[in-house]
Amino acid sequence: MKKINDALRNISTSPGFNERYEQMKKELLNDPLLRSFIKENQLSETDIEKALVKLYEYKSQSHKCDKCPSLKECVNDVMKGYEPELVFRHGGVELDYKRCPRKVRDDEIKHLHRHVKSLYVPKDVLQATFTEVDLDNRSRLDAVKAAKDFVDQYDIEKKPKGLYIFGSFGVGKSFLFGAIANELAEKNIASLIVYFPEFVREMKQSLNDQSTASKVDAVKSAPVLMIDDIGAETMSSWIRDDILGTILQYRMLEGLPVLFTSNFDHAGLEHHLTYSQRGESEALKAARIMERIKYLTVPVEMNGVNRRK
Repeated sequence: MKKINDALRNISTSPGFNERYEQMKKELLNDPLLRSFIKENQLSETDIEKALVKLYEYKSQSHKCDKCPSLKECVNDVMKGYEPELVFRHGGVELDYKRCPRKVRDDEIKHLHRHVKSLYVPKDVLQATFTEVDLDNRSRLDAVKAAKDFVDQYDIEKKPKGLYIFGSFGVGKSFLFGAIANELAEKNIASLIVYFPEFVREMKQSLNDQSTASKVDAVKSAPVLMIDDIGAETMSSWIRDDILGTILQYRMLEGLPVLFTSNFDHAGLEHHLTYSQRGESEALKAARIMERIKYLTVPVEMNGVNRRK
């Protein structure tokens, strides 16, 4: 607020104040958003004169991050990471400040990281882009197209389906997840990549400090959830039914997308889910999990040379 007041004070003490004042007023009143607000609230000339400072403050700030390169470089001097909203209250114009889209996404990610530690993915994956994925065969081209379509068509109101990306080791499935996450970030959509084998270990450890419920809640409610390398873990009935099953059931009911990578196709993953670490065969329970995965995702095969060699 200090810089805005300083700007107005400089105008008022400079030569030709009246001309500058009228010019500023004219610019404000020509702004489409301000004109719409004035018309909607039927502001009189007196109301407008009283509200000029607020109108100037509103116009000079960034809205929906349109003037900000990033959250760290937010240009809003009043409250970094917050954008103004004009309201007509108690007979006068006031400004309410709410979190901007980047601030909302940043807060969501911090919330997830506070609860779940198994979010580590390699640095190259965190910096991945679609343009860096080699398109050296048809399956890789189809996988990138499916991933790009998911990002471009993402609309939570339409309850989008996720992807089940499967293929052999080292073909770039996790890298593709990184590209999806970064493209979503450009649209101010928070996503969570969980490396499933590590997540399973973390869930087992959480029994000691009774943090299981909070971790599951954080994962199941992430705006976009990406489960990396499912099938590489040692499966137990508890993880399959009470953890994975709970997460998938919640996301299915809430219309929240979930994406998977796996070395297994559907049949291979179902076989993996059927047998617990004790060797017990629970085909019906495995089939129930697979039905949820099939409902939530579209299968996409991705093959090619092993780039880890």
